[in-house]
Amino acid sequence: MTHRSVRAGRTGDRMPTQKGGQMSNPLGGVGGPGRGRALPTPPTGWPIGSYDTYAEAQRAVDHLSDELFPVEKVTIVGVDLMQVERVLGRLTWGKVIMGGVVSGAWLGVFFGLLLGIFSGEVLAPLVIGVIGGIIFGVISTSVPYGATRGQRDFSSTMQLVAGRYDVLCEPGEAERGRDMLARLAL
Repeated sequence: MTHRSVRAGRTGDRMPTQKGGQMSNPLGGVGGPGRGRALPTPPTGWPIGSYDTYAEAQRAVDHLSDELFPVEKVTIVGVDLMQVERVLGRLTWGKVIMGGVVSGAWLGVFFGLLLGIFSGEVLAPLVIGVIGGIIFGVISTSVPYGATRGQRDFSSTMQLVAGRYDVLCEPGEAERGRDMLARLAL
C-alpha cells in the first residue's frame, strides 16, 4: 500500500462556502449530498490520505469506520482520470454473426415465453420468438459491423480509471482522520 502524506489547509485550497452550517449550492439553495442538486458539484474537504488504488482508499475509509470515525464526512475522489480501452480479441464475420444468433435467440425466448403466457399456447410462440429473435440479432450485429468496413476488427471494453485516489474530509474532522490513517500506514 502506498500512502502519501498530505497537509490540511494548504495555501490555495478552496474552502467550501457555508450557509447556516450547510454546504451552499452554486445553483441556489442549500443542501448536502442527495438533497436535490441539479448538477454534480466538485468534491470539497481537506485531503487526509492519497492512495494508488481504489482498493487502498476503500480500505482506509473502512479503517476509519472501524474506529467509529464519522465516515459520512469523507469522500473518495479519483484524480487524473483516464479512459482505458482493453482489447478482448479479434472480430470476424463468424464471431459477429454467431454473437447475433445467440443474443437474438435469448431475446426471442424471452418474448416467446411472454407471448406464450398470455396466449395459453407455449411452443408455437416460443419457436416464432426464437426465429424472429435470431433474425433480429443477426441484422442488429451485422449491419454495424459491416458499416465499419474493417476499421475496427476487434472487441473491447471501456473503463474509467484514476491515477490516484484521494480521501477528503470535512475540515472539522480532517486532522483526526489524518491521524487515524497515519496509524493505519504504520
